[in-house]
Formats: sequence, C-alpha cells, structure tokens
Amino acid sequence: MGRFVNPRNSAFQDALNSRIYVDKTGLLKYTNSVIDTTAKFICNSRPRRFGKSVTADMLSAYYGRGCGSEEQFLGLAISEAPDFKKHLNRYDVIHIDVQWCMEPAGGAEQTVSFITVNIIKELRAYYPEELPAEVNSLPDALSCINAAAGRKFVIIVDEWDVLIRDEAMNQAVQDEYINFLKGLFKGSEPSKYLHLAYLTGILPIRKVRTQSALNNFTEFTMLDARIFAEYTGFTEEEVRELCAKHGRVLG
Repeated sequence: MGRFVNPRNSAFQDALNSRIYVDKTGLLKYTNSVIDTTAKFICNSRPRRFGKSVTADMLSAYYGRGCGSEEQFLGLAISEAPDFKKHLNRYDVIHIDVQWCMEPAGGAEQTVSFITVNIIKELRAYYPEELPAEVNSLPDALSCINAAAGRKFVIIVDEWDVLIRDEAMNQAVQDEYINFLKGLFKGSEPSKYLHLAYLTGILPIRKVRTQSALNNFTEFTMLDARIFAEYTGFTEEEVRELCAKHGRVLG
C-alpha cells in the first residue's frame, strides 16, 4: 500500500466513524455499471462542502486492491447489489489529491513533477519487471504496465481543478497541468489502461478554456446532476431524518 497507489481505506473509515454519516454507496452501482465502457470517464463538480472528498475516499476504499474493505461496506446500500463483490478491492487504484500535493511539492510549479515521480516510484514496487527504468512519464508508465502485464487502473483525482483556480495567471503551470491530464485521460491509449477515471472539483471541465480537450468525460454538475443528484450532498429527506435524529428543528 502506498500514498497514491492502492492507499489504505482509513480515510473512508473515518467518515464511517463520524457522528453524522449518510450512506452514499449507491453511487457505486453507477460507477460499477460504467467500468470498462466508453462512459468510464466521470467528472463530478460541486461547490465546497458537498462531500466530494468523502466520495473519492469511498471509491478508493471500494476499488483498491491494497486493502480489504468488505466489512466497511457490509450493511450499506452497495452490499445489496448483485455485483458488490465482483468489483470490491479488485483493481489498482491511483488516488491523487492535487490540493494536498502542492505543499510537499514545493509549490504549483513542481506539483505535476511531484505527482509523477512519486506515483511512478510506487508503481515500480508493484511492477518492477514491467516498468523500464527510463520511463519518467506517468501515462507512459501506465501504458507500459498495461502492455506487459495487462493490468488496468482506476484513477481518482480529487481537487482536480485547484491548479486551474489558484494559478489562473500562471500560463506555464496551467499548460503543463493540462498536458498532464490530456496524457492521462485523452486518446486511445488511456482507454486501454483505465477501468475508470473519476475527477472531482469545483469547476466543470468544459468551462475551463483548453480543458475542453477532455471532452471524453461525462460531466455531472449542480445544474445537470442526473444520477449523481441523490449521492452528492444531502437530500431534503436525509436532512429531515438527521434533524429528527439529533433533536434539531428544521425551519
């Protein structure tokens, strides 16, 4: 288990341990249904405090083969799905929190390099024979592993848009980051090495200048939530149930 590749499920366990936890694992029924299809590229954009990071942690805990999460999910909605165990802890997961990466990287200018170097280092621990020493590009590393071992990945990117928002006037950083995302997700080669790609952040992809190049992603936004509506934030019914449980009056 690593920091980025197949991390532990402790972050999701913290959510389960919390005084207020609302079961949103039904979302996994949808993500399971699009694995290894052309709809496997998902961008879920919401304002702050809508549970985006908790959802990313849930996906990582469910899919990642670096931990055993069956006990965490037993009794939750996804455990009733016929394909619950088919996808449980079966995949190599790469989980990136871009916001967190900026500080240890030493700033925005080094963030892409920090992510790349550290994930490739962790991948070599899993695939020492399949990953040539000269490979220093993350998309190339994933492609090499897929070609040599047939392995595919689930990539989860939390706060995907932080460099777009925080470095709006730094064209060099934005260009490097956009090219990084395009290399990971756009074209025929990523389709070969990805089971699922899940991006979450504040901004929708298509509204961010050249980010429209990532037009293979299905976007779920506040204005067009579709299946994600009941799984991002709290529904009115859930709020009423929480107020009743905790002795609060709903105005």
